[in-house]
Amino acid sequence: MANEQIRTENTVNGESAQRNSILEVKDLKIYYPIAGDSFFSKPGYVKAVDGVTFDVKENEVLGIVGESGCGKSTLGRGICQLEKITSGEVILNNTDISSYSRKEMRPIRKSVQMIFQDPYASLNPRMSVFDCIAEPIRIHQLAQSEDELKEKVISLLRKVGLDDYHANRYPHEFSGGQRQRIGIARALAVEPKIIIADEPVSALDVSIQAQVLNLLNDLKEELNLTYIFIAHDLSVVEHISNRIAVMYLGNFVEVGEKGKLYKNPLHPYTQALLSAVPIPDPTIKRERIILEGSIPSATHPPTGCKFHTRCPKCMDICNKEEPQKYEVAPDHYVYCHLYR
Repeated sequence: MANEQIRTENTVNGESAQRNSILEVKDLKIYYPIAGDSFFSKPGYVKAVDGVTFDVKENEVLGIVGESGCGKSTLGRGICQLEKITSGEVILNNTDISSYSRKEMRPIRKSVQMIFQDPYASLNPRMSVFDCIAEPIRIHQLAQSEDELKEKVISLLRKVGLDDYHANRYPHEFSGGQRQRIGIARALAVEPKIIIADEPVSALDVSIQAQVLNLLNDLKEELNLTYIFIAHDLSVVEHISNRIAVMYLGNFVEVGEKGKLYKNPLHPYTQALLSAVPIPDPTIKRERIILEGSIPSATHPPTGCKFHTRCPKCMDICNKEEPQKYEVAPDHYVYCHLYR
C-alpha cells in the first residue's frame, strides 16, 4: 500500500487452536428463489451459499477471499441475519441463532456488527455523524443520560481518529476514508465481540487503505475484537488475517493459516489466485496460471466439484463426486480429490 506501511499480525503457531470458538457455522445454505424460464418450467434457486462450515476463535481474524459473485458478502450478511438462511446453523457463544426472529435478534446484534463495503451508501445522509453513531446506543439503551451518550460518541470518534467537532457534520462533508471511519465507530458503538467487515477498504484510495487496515488492527488489540474480513484483494487479506478461507461458487475450497496457505497453496483455484498477485521483487519469477472459461451459474452449478469446469488438473471423479474436506496439515484443509 502506498504512503503507509501496513502493520502485519504476528501469530504464534498453534495459538489460534488453543482459543475457544466464539462462532461456529455449520452447513450454511442461502438460496434465492427465481422464476422459471417459462410458464411451465419449475422455479429454481440461486445457490449463493451452498453448505459452508467453519468456526472463528476469539481475537482471531478469519479472511474470506474469492472472485466477485462467489457468495462472500452473502455469507457475511447471513451470519448477521441480514439475509434469510435457507438451512444450516449459526452458533454464537454456544447458542444457535439461525432461526431467530428479528425481535429475538435485537439483543444478539450487540455481539455481532457489520462494516459495509460502500461508505457512501452505508450512512444516512440526513443524519449528522453524532446521530449516526448515537442511534445504536439509544436502541440498545447503553447510555443512562444524554451527557453519557455524548461522551460515548465523542470517545468513539477519537478512537477512530476523528475530531470532536466532526460530530456535528453530515456524511457528505467527509472523504471516503473518513466515512469508513464513521462506519467503524458506529459498529463499535454497541461494544460487539465480532465484527464482519465486508470489503471495508475496496472502495477507498490505495493511499487510504493502509490507514484503515492499521486502524482495524489497533482496535482489534485494544478492544479484544474478532473479525471476519471479507475481500477479493489477496494482499489485503494476507496483511490482516490469521487464517484464510478461499471461496468459490458458494463453497470453501481451502482453509488454512495464512503463512501455510500463501507458502503452499494446495487447491488449483487457490494456486491460480495467488499466481495473479504481483510480486514487488523483479528477480522473483512466478508462473502465471490462467483459468479457462468463466464462473458457472450459481443457478445450475456443475455436478461433482464445482471447479472442475475450469480446473487444469481435473480428473474423472471430479465430474461425479463432490470433494470432501481433507486435512493435509495441522489446521490446513482442502476440498479437492487430489488429496483423498
